[in-house]
Amino acid sequence: EKEVATYKIAAYSDVEAAKSKLTGAGFEVVGTYKGDSGTTVLFTNAAMKSMANKPNRGLAAVGRLLVDDENKQISIANPIYFGKAFMQKEYNHATAASALASLEKAFGPLKNSTDKWEFDGLAGYHFMVGMPYYEDMMVVAEGSTADLVAKAQKAKGTTAVVKLGDDRYVAFVSLDRRTNGFVKKVGAQNGEILPWAVLIEDGKAKALSAKYFIAISYPLLTMSEFMTIATVPGAVEKDLQKVFK
Repeated sequence: EKEVATYKIAAYSDVEAAKSKLTGAGFEVVGTYKGDSGTTVLFTNAAMKSMANKPNRGLAAVGRLLVDDENKQISIANPIYFGKAFMQKEYNHATAASALASLEKAFGPLKNSTDKWEFDGLAGYHFMVGMPYYEDMMVVAEGSTADLVAKAQKAKGTTAVVKLGDDRYVAFVSLDRRTNGFVKKVGAQNGEILPWAVLIEDGKAKALSAKYFIAISYPLLTMSEFMTIATVPGAVEKDLQKVFK
């Protein structure tokens, strides 16, 4: 399809039922995160981890699902949409489509979200001129990979640390409660944007620029709406730096 939905919407169920459907479909549930609008469930499988076990690609290894208590629905981050964005030229459509097919079988029928973007534009996505691309990640800490992983694991509120390779991990860490408030402002229905992912490899802890990740997670966001959360990108960076102090 020319345009791809950012999320796939399924009928509402509780967290335990959602987790059971994921494991029944061959996924490994690696963590859950309670947010203001519901619960994010993080999941992966061997194919997703293998695909993403490459430099700067680890963020594609873990899928996100939101049990949305506010809107009484389940919202699943589309593995094709985020796979294309995060894997860039190394995107593997067979792996992404297989993950989506498994999710459809477990939760289907799935509807497309109103949020969407042109498939061909996802790898080079940026909000507007002068705004960051996928590759413009922020380095929030440096040190040995083992030390950075240990700090992520010990940090208060860490949801999961997933090993992809001998020197590659992806951690899902909590932001300060005040920072988290941006989700309510720009749309609780996409609350699976939290917790924030940090890629740990080659002695660096790297995260997507908040200006990029918020925009690609909310592709219908207008400039005026973005300006209502203008302080959030700086707050996200500070919060992530605290995790690794």
